[in-house]
Amino acid sequence: MQTTLRKIGNSKGVIIPAALLAQAGLDDAVDLRLEGNRIIIEPVKIPREGWFKGADPVLDVDVWEELPPDGDASEWEW
Repeated sequence: MQTTLRKIGNSKGVIIPAALLAQAGLDDAVDLRLEGNRIIIEPVKIPREGWFKGADPVLDVDVWEELPPDGDASEWEW
């Protein structure tokens, strides 16, 4: 698809069709970077987004319960 650069103030911009935006998953915030002579536009990645998606607290086990007791715990000084 070819398009033209349009003057926007002191800069230039490109109109990106809605169908292309939806297919690329682009919303309001984008990450822009230069690779060689190409401009790369990607959606902003939110750190740790989706980490708990599908998590089931019922299946969550306490890993500390499975550890054997410390044999030398009586010697500890707090």
